Amino acid sequence: MAILAGLLAVLSALLAAALRRLLRLRRQPAPAAGFFHPYTNDGGGGERVLWCAVRAVQELRPGLPCAVFTGDADASPEALAARALDRFGVRLLRPPQVVHLNKRKWIEASTYPHFTMIGQSLGSVYLAWEALLKFTPQFYFDTSGYAFTYPLARLFGCKVICYTHYPTISSDMVGRVKQRSSMYNNNSRIAGSWLYGLVGSCAHLVMVNSSWTRSHIVNIWQVPDRTKRVYPPCDTSALQMLPLERPTTPPILISVAQFRPEKAHGLQLEAFSLALQRLDPEFPKPKLQFVGSCRNKEDLERLQKLKDRSIELQMDELVEFHKDISYKDLVQLLGGAIAGLHSMTDEHFGISVVEYMAAGAIPIAHKSAGPMMDIVLDEDGLQTGFLASEVEEYTEAIIKVLRMPEPERQEMAAAARKRAQRFSEQRFHEDFTEAVRPILSAREA
Repeated sequence: MAILAGLLAVLSALLAAALRRLLRLRRQPAPAAGFFHPYTNDGGGGERVLWCAVRAVQELRPGLPCAVFTGDADASPEALAARALDRFGVRLLRPPQVVHLNKRKWIEASTYPHFTMIGQSLGSVYLAWEALLKFTPQFYFDTSGYAFTYPLARLFGCKVICYTHYPTISSDMVGRVKQRSSMYNNNSRIAGSWLYGLVGSCAHLVMVNSSWTRSHIVNIWQVPDRTKRVYPPCDTSALQMLPLERPTTPPILISVAQFRPEKAHGLQLEAFSLALQRLDPEFPKPKLQFVGSCRNKEDLERLQKLKDRSIELQMDELVEFHKDISYKDLVQLLGGAIAGLHSMTDEHFGISVVEYMAAGAIPIAHKSAGPMMDIVLDEDGLQTGFLASEVEEYTEAIIKVLRMPEPERQEMAAAARKRAQRFSEQRFHEDFTEAVRPILSAREA
């Protein structure tokens, strides 16, 4: 409780200072949409959401200026518009205005060796303070998950709209700590859970990327009427063009994920090893392809351990590792795979699973969160893939796919591909526009 009291005291002081400053300024927000996205060069799904959201707002309100708050010093309107097009294929109607932030270090994990989450939460308020002093938009969009900035944005007179990829604190975390589970033992997270709910409830509109995220956000933020599920934009157009018929000698399984610990690559390796042992001797030996990127030294070490483990299991000739490959090469690899592996617990959505399905590779995904609740569901009464949670379940699913007759495999792959169309950029555009229209249209002059 001491941690919670201290956090509340600091946050209250920041908000009180903001209120005093605002009472002196007494200025109205500018008729514009401002997107709080401090890292505009991360290249991930969050950045794709940013540019698709900017384009949707530009199309809905053509006369409304759009600005991006970023800590990237080299960002310019033209450079960001070019990046949106070159990296994500998103063509903006016009380049966004850029508001440069100089205090981004206060949201970086490395700044806080201890109580990292608390430090980053308070740091985001400080960074938003800088942002809103420089430019106060009528509509404040948070596309990076900085919920602690919402009360401040409301004090500045903004309408607060957010797209939440995952809850900073989930009800699962709260439950595990109450049960003294070793998976989450950071009591500061639980002490601040109600405060996280308080700041989150300050949003006028909450968009979430999956049913799993929605259930946790509604449970903690307690604003179900303002919470809308909007699936993230998945660019699968190139994958949808791949033929469902493909070589199966040897049959290839693929795993696409960064080499991070939560991706549980080791589980996939063990399951593949067991599947090899149980296949008939005359069955063609399958291959497993790991595809991913490494963020740092720890990821590189993790990748090396996977390579070493494949040697220990005497299957290094059947396991390939592809690091930091181009999207073109990824499409080619997906086009040759009959199945795709995913083993992260409680992944809020699961874009890689959608990519497998769009490419015609049958997904074998973790039985939790996004894959279980939204993605690997029946389509027109047909099965679209497999869900598993333990090594034995993954092994059984791998063997089922390998032994599946070709017509049956193609039928399941076709159903999975059709299912993947639900998560397109066009679907995101339609759902996002429908969600924000009432708020943006209400202020039209």
